[in-house]
Amino acid sequence: MKCPFCSHPETQVVETRVAEDGDFVRRRRQCGACDKRFTTYERPEVSFPNVVKKDGRRIEYDRSKLIGSFSIALRKRPVSTTQIDSAIERIEEKLLNLGQREVLSSRIGELVMRELKKLDKVAYIRFASVYRNFEDIDEFRALVDEVRK
Repeated sequence: MKCPFCSHPETQVVETRVAEDGDFVRRRRQCGACDKRFTTYERPEVSFPNVVKKDGRRIEYDRSKLIGSFSIALRKRPVSTTQIDSAIERIEEKLLNLGQREVLSSRIGELVMRELKKLDKVAYIRFASVYRNFEDIDEFRALVDEVRK
C-alpha cells in the first residue's frame, strides 16, 4: 500500500487487530522510506440494493448519506460515534437481509427514524420534521406528543 505521507509504494504491516464485533480489521502500517505510521481499516465489500428515489430515479446505496443524516440530526446531542456507527450497521444489515435488488428511499428513511428514536428523541424529531415534510404546526405537535408518550 502506498504511504499517504511520502507516496512511497511499499509499507509494512506492523500490527493487525480484528474489531470486537469482527466486522473489520484494523492494521497499523509503517512506511519503509519515511518511517511514518498510519492506520488502515478493512471491511468486506458487500452489494447493497440500489435506492429508488421518490421521483423514480435509481441510485447506488451510499453509506456517507446515512452518516450525513445522522450527523445533522445528532448535532450537539450526547450520542457517541460508536452508537451512531452501530445504528448505521443495523440499518445496513436490515437492507442486506431484505435480499432485494432495490429498496425505496422511504424505507431507508423509516429505518433511520426508528434508530434515531432509540438513540435520541430530539434527533428523532429533528429528522422527522424534515423527512416527513410537515405542512403545519399541528403535524409537528402530534409528533412531539407521540414521542412524549
